[in-house]
Amino acid sequence: MKRELATTLGGLKKTDYTSRTIQLELAENLKACLRSGKTTFEGLIGYENTVIPDVERAILSGHNINLLGLRGQAKTRLARQMTELLDEWIPVVTGSEINDDPLDPISLEAKRIIAEQGDKTPIEWLHRTDRFFEKLATPDVTVADLIGDVDPIKASNLKLSYADERVIHFGMIPRAHRCIFVLNELPDLQARIQVALFSILQEKEIQIRGFKLRLPIAAQLVFTANPEDYTNRGSIVTPLKDRIGSQILTHYPHNRDIAKAITRQEAVLTEEQAAQIHVPELARDILEQIGFEARKSEFVDSKSGVSARMSITAFENLISTAERRALINDDATTSIRMSDFMGIIPAINGKIELVYEGEQEGAEQISYHLISESIKTLFTDYFPKIEKLQKDDEVGPYDTILEWFFKDNELFLEDVLPDRSYQDSLTLIPGIKEVLDTHLEACDEKDRYFMMEFLLWGLESNKKLNKYRTLEGFQFKDSLGSYLSGL
Repeated sequence: MKRELATTLGGLKKTDYTSRTIQLELAENLKACLRSGKTTFEGLIGYENTVIPDVERAILSGHNINLLGLRGQAKTRLARQMTELLDEWIPVVTGSEINDDPLDPISLEAKRIIAEQGDKTPIEWLHRTDRFFEKLATPDVTVADLIGDVDPIKASNLKLSYADERVIHFGMIPRAHRCIFVLNELPDLQARIQVALFSILQEKEIQIRGFKLRLPIAAQLVFTANPEDYTNRGSIVTPLKDRIGSQILTHYPHNRDIAKAITRQEAVLTEEQAAQIHVPELARDILEQIGFEARKSEFVDSKSGVSARMSITAFENLISTAERRALINDDATTSIRMSDFMGIIPAINGKIELVYEGEQEGAEQISYHLISESIKTLFTDYFPKIEKLQKDDEVGPYDTILEWFFKDNELFLEDVLPDRSYQDSLTLIPGIKEVLDTHLEACDEKDRYFMMEFLLWGLESNKKLNKYRTLEGFQFKDSLGSYLSGL
């Protein structure tokens, strides 16, 4: 609670406030959370038994932290949530550049103010939301940006030498005294700049242009780094790594259920979209499986990683594709279709880094391939496995459907086909309803036509049918019949 009456140093001394370093503040507040059973880091799904316990141990140890992981693994979000473990309000000396504690000032200016005004020294209160600083480490970052520099104009005006502390213009880290300071993509920082951090981390002093100043900065430093950066763009110099107390590895979701929960939490949908568009659970599974397929694909650079943002933006695109179709047809409600997955390709293209072979194929073809592989992976969870070799006298579960296509029949599903026409087109295929009734007895009526189309896409991914993309939609034809007619 904010101490409203404590507006001066004298008033503060009459309260129960005691000075603490930010490390001790975080640790003691974390202990209180753990004792009470309160969740410490909300919304970080999948990290409950891995990353979060490591972070909590690091905080209890009073360590500076390096979060090491591929892109899209919530490293910055994790660091931002540490602010919830700070006191809601802390006092600072009014006019202090570096958030001086009134009971334990460290800057020359704050000490001077207190010496002159004593208990009448004015103080103000800093909320925990204002105690978070963040900087992206780029090659152009300088020592002056992070640590500080001599201000020649101030030196001239005050008629002081450059060796006087009063002429220093403090950088971001001193200004983050008693705050959380996050330095993203640490390996991108030039080695000589990383060296400048040594003294702050270990000796609690800063050096500016050869001038050494004892300044016990108490900032909670959190670094983030991508493992790829160690070889591609730079590295963390060994003495700096040695001074970072805990290096914690982050990771992608371990399974589809966790991935789906993350997407549900993060995807931004309007109430109208949620009410208008039905999303089959299988559609969510396919969407997340695309990410898993991408992370193991030979066409995708595994060192770069596949961000969780891909699934989130792809889901938003999937919903928008169905919404656009409903608007064109003036439908009040609709359901996701398999053909809607073509609408997520722009979201995939921007989220994966391709290796040379992938670049040769083209981003769009690789995105399409990942969708197909996801369908192939999930197909056997719902329908019988398609055997590569089948005896002539053996009756297969899909024979009636395949025979219809073999007789030169074909199916064309236009992207913006109205729901009634879409449903009629699928039910015209002989045997498709029987396959669903046999193998998906408990299928929800809302999902029925989606499962029919999924069956066709699954047959195509297993090379039993051919599927062609046109400007208007998808055409399904028999693979063998097409081959023979071509001959």
